Amino acid sequence: MEETAKTILVVEDDPTTRRLAEGLLTAGGYAVTTAGDASEALEKIHAAPFDLALVDVWMPGMTGLDLVGRLRARSPDLRVVIMTSDDTPQTLLRAVTEHADRYIPKPLEAKTLLATVHRVLAARPSQFPIEVVSAQPDWIELLVPCERAAAERIQAFLGHLDAGLPDDVRDAVGRSFHELLMNAVEWGGRFDPTRKVRISYLRFRRMLLYRIADPGQGFHFEDLKHAAVGNEPGQPLDHLRVREEKGMRAGGFGLALTRALVDELLYNEAHNEVVFVKYLE
Repeated sequence: MEETAKTILVVEDDPTTRRLAEGLLTAGGYAVTTAGDASEALEKIHAAPFDLALVDVWMPGMTGLDLVGRLRARSPDLRVVIMTSDDTPQTLLRAVTEHADRYIPKPLEAKTLLATVHRVLAARPSQFPIEVVSAQPDWIELLVPCERAAAERIQAFLGHLDAGLPDDVRDAVGRSFHELLMNAVEWGGRFDPTRKVRISYLRFRRMLLYRIADPGQGFHFEDLKHAAVGNEPGQPLDHLRVREEKGMRAGGFGLALTRALVDELLYNEAHNEVVFVKYLE
């Protein structure tokens, strides 16, 4: 039996952008309905269910961020992707607070739009929200459930906060944050979504600082024989033998690579909290 196409509601007041999104998504195999403002979107979602809503932020009358809450009240399982050229921390974190799944910048780019929609629809929905503790532009603090989807979602949002940085700095920060966050979610939180990882993002004039605190008991580097960071001096590949003996895939370079990518990397005594710094000069 042929699978029914996923249904998407596009909410955008600009006719050109609305037609572009509709055309790209239709060509991608989705069943698309459009709305020119929030009021029309509410009428459409009352008339029929949708799998995903693609919502512009700044529209006349009700904003897209206000609309998201109304849409989710009507359809709790609805996935939401925010699209806007406004990438200020206040807007991005309000999108997180309203439980948007992803953010994509405008003007829309076909590859990014289709990849984002596919990723959101393919992910398992979470019943555990990300909590925004602080949303100051230079001090962001979040509580993130220990599950892969939530970790990937918050990395996608925080990555946009560094959009103005040089590509090499942004890449180093993104890769380091991903490695440390996934370690916290997997090893500290054991992929238990009822437990939370606390993330702090502080942006100074001359540096970025991230702090990640997981709910686990911590670890000792001497116990990480399966990771490159636990190798003895002069034995840079010794951990590969351990991984092979344990039946683990090749790899184990994550923490060692992170140390090389950032300027400062500090753990607390228990090793269940880590801070890394990247200087901007």
